Amino acid sequence: MNLMMVLLMQETAVPYSLFLTIVGVVGFVAAVGLGSIAWYNSKRPAGWEDKERPSVVPEIKKDKDNA
Repeated sequence: MNLMMVLLMQETAVPYSLFLTIVGVVGFVAAVGLGSIAWYNSKRPAGWEDKERPSVVPEIKKDKDNA
């Protein structure tokens, strides 16, 4: 009886861990992508003022009222 329960638990554990891995990887990629866009659209740190924006990063216009 215990052996059967262990086998059943192992069969369901693999897809669940695969699902969690996929969610983690997709979340990490999204966080890096959105963070990169936010960083490139923010004020440049010292030494990066004259660097050009990469062509893949969209430019976000700031409102004059919020600045």
